[in-house]
Amino acid sequence: MQEKNDLRLAVLIDADNIPYSNIKGMLDEIAKLGVPSIKRIYGDWTKPTISGWKQSLLEHAITPVQQYSYTSGKNATDSAMIIDAMDILHLQKVDGFCLVSSDSDFTRLATRLRESGMLVIGIGEKKTPNPFIVACDKFIYIEILERAKTSSIKKDKTKTSKSEQVAAPKEHKPRVERVNNNIIHLLKKTVEDLGNESGWASMAEVGGLIIKKKPDFDPRNYGFMKLTPLIKSLSEHFEIDEKEVEKSHIKHIYVRIRK
Repeated sequence: MQEKNDLRLAVLIDADNIPYSNIKGMLDEIAKLGVPSIKRIYGDWTKPTISGWKQSLLEHAITPVQQYSYTSGKNATDSAMIIDAMDILHLQKVDGFCLVSSDSDFTRLATRLRESGMLVIGIGEKKTPNPFIVACDKFIYIEILERAKTSSIKKDKTKTSKSEQVAAPKEHKPRVERVNNNIIHLLKKTVEDLGNESGWASMAEVGGLIIKKKPDFDPRNYGFMKLTPLIKSLSEHFEIDEKEVEKSHIKHIYVRIRK
């Protein structure tokens, strides 16, 4: 059986709709999910608006694909990305696709790829329309990667002198979302769906089912790196049971709704 991290992924990036500043974070995130065996980025490289990408392409071995804008006011990269995606699909060289865009025009492409048995991961900004998000198996917000980048910068600043810290410009701090009633209901319903006769459900299975129900769910949206700490913070709603595997550092974690 093929391991998840061995999955071959085609990474297709819409340069017109994604900021280049987080490319390293995006590729690091993709590396957790599989091997980016194909990396292409689409845009009209004659335009100064996407010139910021050029250095990143060299650093991360991403192949640029030129697509001229034939008419003004229309994103010309859409058709080129879609055609390439279908060519890659029929060549059967990958196990899944990562579509990096905030454009809802890729909704039908994501749906078509999933119909062909492909794993589809979306990466985009929080302004991404919901139809594209739910068409993916998993959707990751760039703002999460910005938050991780900000945390890394803060750690580096602790190693600098006070004078250097004063001189450094203030960075934008991405907003952490509040765990609202809709999320609590989603968690409870998922635990209920998977629970045994005593109500206990495997935390790993809960995480998997939540992603199927809500592809853009990510504990990092709410300030937690993993699902377990998020649910532990909701102790008035859930109880946790952790069981260590004998002669191993592995823990099986179970959750149920607090009665």
